[in-house]
Amino acid sequence: MSISIKLNQISHRRLNILTGEWILVSPHRLNRPWQGSIEKRSEIKLPEYVEDCYLCPGNLRANGERNPDYKNQFVFLNDYSALTNVNNIETNSVNLLVAKPESGICKVVCFSPKHNLTLPLMESKDIINVVDVWQNEFIELSKMRNINYIQIFENKGELMGCSNPHPHCQIWAQESIPTLPMKETKCMKDYFSKKRNCLLCDYIEVEKKAGERIIYENDDFILLIPFWATWPFELLIVSKRHIKDLGNFSKTEKLSFAEILKLATTKYDNLFNISFPYSSGIHQAPTDNNEHTEWHFHMHFYPPLLRAADVRKFMVGYEMLAEPQRDITPETAAEILRKTSNIHFSKTTV
Repeated sequence: MSISIKLNQISHRRLNILTGEWILVSPHRLNRPWQGSIEKRSEIKLPEYVEDCYLCPGNLRANGERNPDYKNQFVFLNDYSALTNVNNIETNSVNLLVAKPESGICKVVCFSPKHNLTLPLMESKDIINVVDVWQNEFIELSKMRNINYIQIFENKGELMGCSNPHPHCQIWAQESIPTLPMKETKCMKDYFSKKRNCLLCDYIEVEKKAGERIIYENDDFILLIPFWATWPFELLIVSKRHIKDLGNFSKTEKLSFAEILKLATTKYDNLFNISFPYSSGIHQAPTDNNEHTEWHFHMHFYPPLLRAADVRKFMVGYEMLAEPQRDITPETAAEILRKTSNIHFSKTTV
């Protein structure tokens, strides 16, 4: 009997080896009647162009600038950046009141000029162009003085706080290494110093032998629900080669990455036949001029939906005050996703 079959029957905790944090898993709670929140569906068929969208080609943005009539991807400085240039400002911490200036740059990347073209609806060859933009932006931003970490992320859908449905992502480049990448750096570095090997290289070998949580793999990447997943259908994309950042991707790896991005997001949409909401983000080595041989490229997907298109998982109570908790096991969620079609539901005929 495998470890996950035993765990599927009892409440237990699982260790997130990337952060050192624990999650409580309670599979027996799936039998309880659901009386929680039912989210209102806001599934509206969007047109290719919206006149008042500040991301569509040729339209005015909030700062009064007009977008170019772009045909592929469009990158610009965020009009309401969370990070600004504050290097010349000094602050003094008093007693337990500690603060420091944080300098950085925030950019927006539109995936396409089409207002309704999300990643799962794009062709892999077009997603490669998005990956090219990510790679180029990472390389250029990493050359900048005082940029020590670059976070690429996408918030998709109203449930994830996305303020504009036009498919886009953001790139925040900053002076400090943020909390979660710092935790991952420490865990990977500790493992490397003890084992003289890479944490995620060893982890994907364990997952390949188990086979229970893997959704798909190609020559260069593996898609799985991590053993310690917090969100119901959380996903992790890990490079098979020990690569520390986007800057080291080969042409073949960019093609493989685009393919697995399309497949992952297509399976999400097919779960409940909707444009599936999520927050996703690329984790890669800091750009602080250290070698970071311990670092291994990966990408997280955190979706909020639980049992249906209108049943949402909330992080409240115990999760906010103690530690994350889930009911559906990662193995069950992986089985559901594996059985989900690789062809987008909008492309199938009845």
